[in-house]
This record gives sequence, structure tokens and C-alpha cells, in this order.
Amino acid sequence: MASALPKLSIVVTSTREGRIGLSIGKWFEGLAKKHGGFDVELIDLLEVGLPLLDERNHPNQRKYEKDHTKAWSARVAAADAFVFVVPEYNYGMPPALLNALDYVYHEWHYKPAAFTSYGGQSGGLRSVQMAKPVLTTLRMMPIPEGVTVQFAPKYITESGSFEPGDAFDKPAKAMLDELVRWTGALRGLRA
Repeated sequence: MASALPKLSIVVTSTREGRIGLSIGKWFEGLAKKHGGFDVELIDLLEVGLPLLDERNHPNQRKYEKDHTKAWSARVAAADAFVFVVPEYNYGMPPALLNALDYVYHEWHYKPAAFTSYGGQSGGLRSVQMAKPVLTTLRMMPIPEGVTVQFAPKYITESGSFEPGDAFDKPAKAMLDELVRWTGALRGLRA
């Protein structure tokens, strides 16, 4: 039996060796499941393994030739909302995120998105600000609420898990509550 809840895809966008993003993504997945407003899926772009955009046709034509593109299209289309887990690279977003966004077009339309960003002093906020215009071009709704983790490595345990205690519970709940609202509000446009 299919879930009556909207589907939230949490997308871990760092693919580099030694990344902490997957730990942060798993932590946020736990919060999202506890929240209860969504059917939650964690997507790791490293695992998805999209090569640098390699389709012959423009994504707005939906004439996908490669199996990896067809699989990515299906995963994006199945989601009702997104949370992107993003670090900041040189004041910008991870290249894997931009590549993943560019692969498909219509599948992103009219879906809300939020960010769990992390990094040093800025907590990845410049990455978020760079990603938002791309999302709006894809007809997505990036919401203002987010989770910003400054000095993220201090919350990584020796075993590699992200354990901030309840430091980010309040902003995470506010973000998820708002995502639920926007997911419902945009449902008619997605139909």
C-alpha cells in the first residue's frame, strides 16, 4: 500500500572523499522521519553516480538516452519536496548538485526545496544563496527556512556520525513544517 504522505527526498550533494555530508544527511533523515510529515528517502549523489551531463538532447525535451538519466528522472519525478544537504566550495555550491539539477528539467517543477547547509563560519550559506536562483529557474520554490550548521566538524564523532544533540531541532522542525505547507500548496500545479 502506497504512503498517503508526500515524499521528501533528502539529497546529499557532496561526493568527495572524506566528506561529512552523508553523516549530516543521515542525521537529518532521522529528524525528518521523526517529524512525520513526509515519506522520507535519502539520496546520495555519490551513489547515484551521474557523470558530467552527457545527454545529447536538452533536458526540457525529455528524450533521455542514458539509463542513468532515466533512473535519475524517475527519482526526481517521484519526490514532492526536497532538502539539499550542501557544503560550500569556494563560496559556491557543490558541482555535483549543479550537475544533478541540470540533468532533468520538468521533473523539478513546482516542488518546494530547503537546505541543510554546513561548513565553517558561514555554515554553507553562500552555497545556498548560489543554488536558489538555479532552483527558481527550474520552477522550484526554495523556502527561506533552513538548517545552517556552522563549524560542522565539531559535531562529528570518532565513529564518523554527526551528533549535535538538540542544537538544530528547532530550525529543522520549522523547516519541515514549512515544507509540508508548501508541498500542499504546490500540489495543484504539479498535477
